[in-house]
Amino acid sequence: MDREHPPRTRDQSLCPCKSREIYGLCCGPFHSRKAFPETAEQLLRSRYSAYFFRLADYLVDTTHPDVKTPDLKEDLQDGIKLPKWIFLTILSTSKGQIGDKVGKVEFEANYYLDGGLKKVQQCSRFRRFKGLWKYLDDKG
Repeated sequence: MDREHPPRTRDQSLCPCKSREIYGLCCGPFHSRKAFPETAEQLLRSRYSAYFFRLADYLVDTTHPDVKTPDLKEDLQDGIKLPKWIFLTILSTSKGQIGDKVGKVEFEANYYLDGGLKKVQQCSRFRRFKGLWKYLDDKG
C-alpha cells in the first residue's frame, strides 16, 4: 500500500480482521452478501469486522437460529456503539473447515471503552445451518 496515497474507500483499506488482506477482498464480500464464509474462522473474522463497522444486521444474520433471540438486533445496536475495536488475534481453531459441520475458534480482541484499553478472550462455537456457518455461542 502506498503511504503517500492512502486508500480512498473502505474496500481498498486493510481489513479490520487483521488478515492482511484488503477489506474488499476479505470480509467485504461477506458483509455485502456477495459471498459466504467457507470456514468458521472466516465467519469469526467477518463478525469481528462487523462489530468494527457496527453492522448489526450482519451479526444477526450470522447468528444460529437456535440461539437467536427476538431482541438480538436491538441489543446489538445498543452494545456495538461504544467499544472501539482495535485488534483481533486468532489463538486456535478446531474443526470448522470446509467439510465440517461444527467448529471452534479461540480468539482475543482488544478494544477501547471508557478511555481504557480492554481485552476479551473467548472460544466461540460455530455450527452450519442450511449449509452456511453460523455463530452458536462462546461456550467452547
